[in-house]
Amino acid sequence: MSTAPRCALRRALLRTGALALVLTLALPLAAQELTPAGLWQSVSDVDGKPKALVRIHEVQGEFVGVIEQVLNPEKRDALCKDCPGERHNQPVMGLTIITGVHRDGEHFGGGQILDPDNGKVYSCKLTLVDGGKRLEVRGFLGFSLFGRSQTWLRQE
Repeated sequence: MSTAPRCALRRALLRTGALALVLTLALPLAAQELTPAGLWQSVSDVDGKPKALVRIHEVQGEFVGVIEQVLNPEKRDALCKDCPGERHNQPVMGLTIITGVHRDGEHFGGGQILDPDNGKVYSCKLTLVDGGKRLEVRGFLGFSLFGRSQTWLRQE
């Protein structure tokens, strides 16, 4: 066999090996499903200002969100005066505001979200957008049509 066919064969084998390596490394990334788990900066739907850092974590298939930090220095020591039940008069920082959310196809729903500003509890739907960089948080009463939405920004 002459040198030219050997070089062509060698190049073809190297390309095939490189392609196989890329596919092997990419498959686990493609298989990972996006979830709302992580640290999010909540942004007010009223004035567009950052409000808090909320940590969402998964516990046995259920997503739970806890306020980790209140960003407005004047409200850092605030209590949830209008919150119902065991959350009444609890510090807003450390308060669990999202409960019972689970995967529902491409969305996450079936749970509740508490608005610590007014103590009201709403049904909740979460939708990841921009490849998981943003989270659309929809709180509503009855039907999703009647509610409010905020877009939260992933921090980590």
